[in-house]
Amino acid sequence: MTDEAHPDHSSPPPPNGVWANPAAWTLALNKTVLVIDLVESVRLMDRNEADTVAQWHHLTRYVRDQVLPRCAGRLVKSLGDGLMAEFDQAQLALQAAFALHRYTTEINASRDPQDQIWLRAGLNTSDVYTDDLDIYGQGVNLAARVAGLADPGQTVVTGPVRDSIVDGVDADIQDMGESHLKHWPQPVRTWKVWPVSTSNAARSPAPAPDQADLRPCIAVIPFDGGQAAPQHQVVGELIADGVITHLSRNAQLRVISRMSTSAFKGRALSLDDVGTHLSAAYVLSGSFSVVGERVVIQAELADVKRREVIWADRLCGQLDDLLQMHSQLILGLTDASSQALIRATVERARVLPLPQLDSHTALMGGISLMHRSTARDLDRSRQLLQAVSERHKRVATPWTWLAKWHILNVVQGRSTDAPTEFRQAIQLADRALDLEPSSSLALAIKGHAMCHLGADLDVSRRYLTDATDMNPNEPMAWLYSGFWSAMWGNPSDAVNDSEKARKLSPMDPQRFYLEMLAANSYLVADRHKEAIELCLLSLKRNRYHVSTLRVLLTAQVESNLIREAEETFKQIRAIQPNLTLRGFLAYSSQSALRIRGAAALKAMRLPD
Repeated sequence: MTDEAHPDHSSPPPPNGVWANPAAWTLALNKTVLVIDLVESVRLMDRNEADTVAQWHHLTRYVRDQVLPRCAGRLVKSLGDGLMAEFDQAQLALQAAFALHRYTTEINASRDPQDQIWLRAGLNTSDVYTDDLDIYGQGVNLAARVAGLADPGQTVVTGPVRDSIVDGVDADIQDMGESHLKHWPQPVRTWKVWPVSTSNAARSPAPAPDQADLRPCIAVIPFDGGQAAPQHQVVGELIADGVITHLSRNAQLRVISRMSTSAFKGRALSLDDVGTHLSAAYVLSGSFSVVGERVVIQAELADVKRREVIWADRLCGQLDDLLQMHSQLILGLTDASSQALIRATVERARVLPLPQLDSHTALMGGISLMHRSTARDLDRSRQLLQAVSERHKRVATPWTWLAKWHILNVVQGRSTDAPTEFRQAIQLADRALDLEPSSSLALAIKGHAMCHLGADLDVSRRYLTDATDMNPNEPMAWLYSGFWSAMWGNPSDAVNDSEKARKLSPMDPQRFYLEMLAANSYLVADRHKEAIELCLLSLKRNRYHVSTLRVLLTAQVESNLIREAEETFKQIRAIQPNLTLRGFLAYSSQSALRIRGAAALKAMRLPD
């Protein structure tokens, strides 16, 4: 289909610029036009006309019956040595072009070189005029012009098509620079594209994550709207944007950026594809539909390595809720999916032998299990954290969390020598700081351990201040700063710092721990109602967290809620049957807060 035979692929302008029947055509937005030319059609016809016609006939039937239905395209015209089709999506148009090149390659394998059939393909995306028979416009002409730039068996695309496809995912791409096209007023930049090859993918893998970053990685793909109205297509991106924003506040997760995950919008790619290109361990994706003013979201979280869905749910709400800063739909989706990821990780960390666990699974399992409070979970947590520390001796993170483990072991009443264990926590935090002096978490944990010891209070406060200065967005640093104020400082500062920690990490997997320490702050400020409310929230998430039960008991006794306090005391005794007043006071220094807790336990007749 040469320029000489077909100088223009759109109809000439109507007389006097007026269409005879304007209702017969419409303006179609953002259509991708594929133009296919048969290379050396004149020579092939001259050599064997009947054979060439037969081969072209088979090709057009293949296009009509298989390629276009599969790629959601419409055949506009076939002229004997070329064809034209239109598509709603550039990726599908590209797939159609590649399918035709594969078809001719298979045919040519059994043909004499002189009789082989080769195609050139050109693609352009633009607004076009369309009717039942044809499509019209400069964008159509441009697709035909760039097809002429392709070598036999090749495909060339314009800028709008290049912007819609992803290098290494949809195609391998080579920039051809600017070209001067016949009858075209300005140079046009074009790209040569061909199917992604396995060898190229092997040579150019996704960048490996930093070996010092042991967090599991999650990718959130824009949700698919299917046949949603144009004004609603943005909903899928609003969902992904909101979830990415909230997940990014969870310091235990590594979240792929929105700019990277947008490349996979509307693509039927396998988990392997996403994992390979984004180095993601987990993928959150789904679909949505809009019914009136309501939106229905279907979401699923998949484990890439195991190729299995670990969580799925259906959420419904008001469409305009997605535009709110604190969207309940987004918060619900984020919370449910992140909790499912944690549960799956913890379950795997509990049952698999240590050598079979990925480092990020072992680390996250260790962090989560240390907050589960039961003796079995705490012991497994220590095993996991020690294993990761040994695997990655030069990485600060596992040493930092192992330091926190020792603090919690004391707080849970399991330690027989609390001061020694706090000093172990300080030594481990120092080891982490030797490896990463700027670690705000390690600084905060060291300051927190020193706070419990009650020695060098000014130094412990300085460590906590350094932690919040180093990273003002580290929730643990603010949380422990609030706890320091609750024990040794100003009650108002305690409340403010604790609430800042909760706001920084509203979807934290261990937010029952944040709520417990915040309840301490309200207790020391004599705001018993808020302290009790936070304790009840914390216990909903972890009913065995004995630290929360002790704060709750103190607030109830001081509020003269004796019946409720007796029920709380029973729960404490069930978890710690050997607890005594002397043992409780030995946990850490004799702060005013601890003395109040001891008084509450004594009121419940805890043995000396």
